Amino acid sequence: MAQNGLEDTAAVPLEPASQAALKPPETLRTGAGPTLCRDCLSYFPDGPLDCPACGSIRVICHAELAGLDIAHIDCDAFYAAVEKRDDPSLRDKPVIVGHAGGRGVVTTACYIARQFGPRSAMPMFKAMEMCPGAVVVPTDMAKYRQVSQQIKAIFLDATPVIQPVSLDEAYLDMSDEARGVSDPLPAMALAEAQRRIEDEVGITVSIGLSYNKFLAKLASDLDKPRGFSVIGEAEAKEFVATLPVSKINGVGKVTAAKMAEQGIETIGQLQDMPEMELVARYGKFGRRLAGYVQGEDGRKVNTDGTSKSVSAETTFRQNMNGADALKEAVGPLCERVGKRLADKGIAGGTVVLKLKTGDFQILTRNRQLPNPTQKADVIRYHAEALIEAEADGRYFRLIGIGVADLCSAIEADPPDLFSGLE
Repeated sequence: MAQNGLEDTAAVPLEPASQAALKPPETLRTGAGPTLCRDCLSYFPDGPLDCPACGSIRVICHAELAGLDIAHIDCDAFYAAVEKRDDPSLRDKPVIVGHAGGRGVVTTACYIARQFGPRSAMPMFKAMEMCPGAVVVPTDMAKYRQVSQQIKAIFLDATPVIQPVSLDEAYLDMSDEARGVSDPLPAMALAEAQRRIEDEVGITVSIGLSYNKFLAKLASDLDKPRGFSVIGEAEAKEFVATLPVSKINGVGKVTAAKMAEQGIETIGQLQDMPEMELVARYGKFGRRLAGYVQGEDGRKVNTDGTSKSVSAETTFRQNMNGADALKEAVGPLCERVGKRLADKGIAGGTVVLKLKTGDFQILTRNRQLPNPTQKADVIRYHAEALIEAEADGRYFRLIGIGVADLCSAIEADPPDLFSGLE
């Protein structure tokens, strides 16, 4: 039975594909090593499989539990969970958050709805075909931001070193150095924060704990919803070997399809390749890939909240083709991007065009500028050149424009800038 307005997630199974792809390592499910009870927060140096203090079976048991300090936090079906919290009548119903209508897309589907197939970013009409009984709730970003800030405030009590990824997920550095204390253990501090979020915010989160960001993110997916999973160094390489390549940070649909054409479907197949071969096949990403597949990731939890890009996009009411029409659509977007850059006192050195085709394929094209800019007309000039190269008769449902490689506005738009537009 659900409590505190929460969806009864314990009764909702994970999708079969997710279960097969992310089965917890055996070392996560045995009684060997230190144990932490997630309900009463009791800690036992040599773990039982249930808690002697309160009898709970919600325990974390792992030989490396006391030494792991990088965490990934992921809210469970975040937008849908907030809507169910605020409207108890939705608690046991399939809920899809997004905009209804022919061109709407799914923002989030709750776990009940996901059993029928709807997923984030799916066209709404397709989601409703799969789950015709779903309740569609429009997005309320202001409310979700407020809830996100509540959650962040709770985790700030655990560590000051937090790297938000989006409104509903973040990395945490739980090391003694980052926190300035060695007590309580990282796992205990995280479990306490997880419990506070349920009690004070009214939604659930899943936690992954490991020794680097790549594995922490994988771990947070192991036992959703309301999960807390651990991946240690001893089992990491063997565990990731069984996963599909799509679980690797940076491997999207295009790269995964390319790998599939080469007969590569699991991370284990990539583990057998030397770094030089991975670089030859996948460029600069191959170097990072070589580390990931061995369970290695040198990235630090970065608290710098500086934007890496500034962008704007729009979805057309009807699919559009032709360079002239696309250029007309991109003009107002360039104005918005230019204004945002000026408001923030920054500029960008690369213009990025985004197009989504009628069959939902996403294309991105980049153009490096001779000088950083924050001027809308300069952005538009280069955007139109990128559009010319892509307007080959295909129909598009979305266009976006942005700038990357951000820097201070002091470096932008020298007096002879427009000589570069000749």
